[in-house]
Amino acid sequence: MRDIALIIHFIGLAMGLGTSFAFMFLGKAAQKMEPTERAPFMGKVLVLSRMGHIGITLLFLSGIYLIVPYADVLLEMPLLLTKLILFVILGALVGILSKTGKRALAGDPSQFLKMAKIGRFSMLTSLIIVVLAVLVFH
Repeated sequence: MRDIALIIHFIGLAMGLGTSFAFMFLGKAAQKMEPTERAPFMGKVLVLSRMGHIGITLLFLSGIYLIVPYADVLLEMPLLLTKLILFVILGALVGILSKTGKRALAGDPSQFLKMAKIGRFSMLTSLIIVVLAVLVFH
């Protein structure tokens, strides 16, 4: 059962982190567009955020199962504890990004700039989580 949970966890990781990378590259492409084309383009690619939400949900659900054996020693594993705290922060950032995206789609294109800033921070947070996971479980 643990192997299935790990597979689900890695699929969630690919979906979540893949969404961040996709938005980074699509944002670079959008910067080269005319301002009148940029907002409609970014509005259309926001559909990718659904993939990120599914990924983070898979990470959360499989992570609960995978963390159970470490529950008794969690406080003795500072890297794992830091990873879990960063995951909670990442969840909050994803929520903020979703809310900001809805505002952008509702007609406030300035929200796309705000999303870019938050997106960079969430991607950095995701990468740190991956590094911590490798350090904890190598």
